Parts: sequence; structure tokens; C-alpha cells
Amino acid sequence: MDSIKFLGTAGARFVMLKQLRASGGIWLELAGARLLIDPGPGTLVRCAKSRPRLDPAKLDAIVLTHKHLDHSSDVNVMIEAMTEGGSKRRGQVFAPSDALFEDPVILRYVRKYAERITILKQGGEYQVGEVIFNTPVRHLHSVETYGLNIKGNGRSVCFITDTRYFSGLEDFYEGDILVINLVRYQLKPEEKIEHLDVSAAKKLISGIKPRQVILTHFGMTMLQAKPWQVAAELQQELGVKVIAANDGMNFEIDQVYL
Repeated sequence: MDSIKFLGTAGARFVMLKQLRASGGIWLELAGARLLIDPGPGTLVRCAKSRPRLDPAKLDAIVLTHKHLDHSSDVNVMIEAMTEGGSKRRGQVFAPSDALFEDPVILRYVRKYAERITILKQGGEYQVGEVIFNTPVRHLHSVETYGLNIKGNGRSVCFITDTRYFSGLEDFYEGDILVINLVRYQLKPEEKIEHLDVSAAKKLISGIKPRQVILTHFGMTMLQAKPWQVAAELQQELGVKVIAANDGMNFEIDQVYL
């Protein structure tokens, strides 16, 4: 069944470091393919504790949107788990170039375990089984960062990962389901923090016009604002279904198309 499993919903360093929310990233099942997106701290443990248990050996691909630790710290152990300790050369790994070459987060010895490693680039298109995805634009973030437009089985999901909002960002994304990394509640004009806030989320939702929005990757100010209340307010204001993800939440994609 096509689904999005939120192994964690922590965003930014303090929520991650204090584990106020788990930080295991996202397990996506679509069109028969299984993709793990941004395996942050605790991903392997979260897979083991999931009910039903998630088996990393059944993964088809691991995708890093960028190399920051809250998105990548478990990438090496998950490559080992995907390949059963390197005993079975299988699966694909997708990551920006600086996750591999410049101060790399993917260790060299595990790279040979994967069947293929692909470097993400602006405007690139990629395939995992029957799933096709692209990285339409480089984000405004302190390291090389890309969001994802993913399609398969007549379904479409876009993931807008960490970035500072810039004019026209919404034009690069399309999807019936929009997942937004909403780290901050409100950014002050003088702040140079390269994350999205609620006002930016409104622009993205209004421009992309998805059927369903899922908020995740919450920082401290979002936790203080109560993500479920923020989601309810956005839904009422914009007339689009909006929910806030919880740790361990499994969202069935088909419900959007009923």
C-alpha cells in the first residue's frame, strides 16, 4: 500500500539533540518501491520499533536531501542494513555531491555495498523501479540541498526540505501531497536563518495547490506554537487539508484520491 511513514518529525538542532521529537526521517512506499528519505539520528532504531516493523533490507533506495546531521547521521548504518552488512550488493543511494566528496557524510567503505550511487543535481531526474523523482532547484541553505518531486502509480508527492524561502520557490514543485519542513513559526526580517516559517508555508501552499499538506520537521518555536494548531489554522485560512505529522505516523496516500 502506498504510504508515507514519519519515523521522526524533529527539525533543527535543539529538538533533535534533546529528542523532543524523534529524528528518523521518512519511509516512503510508492508504486512498489521503498525509499528512505533523510535518515537522521535513530533511524535504524525507529525502523525496529515501528509496528509493523520496517525491514531496511527491503529498501530500494536511500535519499539525502542534504548532509546536515539531522538528515544524514544514520545514512551509513542504513546502507549497511539495506545491503545486509554488505553481503548483498543492492539498492540505490542518492545524495548531493558535497555529501560524498567535500567533508563527506557517506563513508567510502560502505559506498561499494550499494548497487548504484547517484549525485543529485539541480534539474536532475531519477528513477527507482516505477517511481520517478526530480530535484528541480537548489535550495537556499548552508550546504547543497534539494527538495523532491516524486511520482508513481498515478500519485504525486513533493517534499520541500530545509531552505530559506525565495520568490518563485513554489513554481518548482508540484504534487497532490505536499510535505513541508516547517522549522520556524515566525522569522524576523533581520534573521538570516535558512529555514521556512508559517508565512512561507502559506505562499507554498497557495502556489502549489495540493490536495493535502503535511507539516513536519519542527523546531522549538513550532513545538511551542503546537503544530496541530498551526495546521488547523492553515487549513481554515487556505481551504486546503493540512495536518501536522507525529512521530510514527503512517499516512496512507490513497486516501487523498478517494
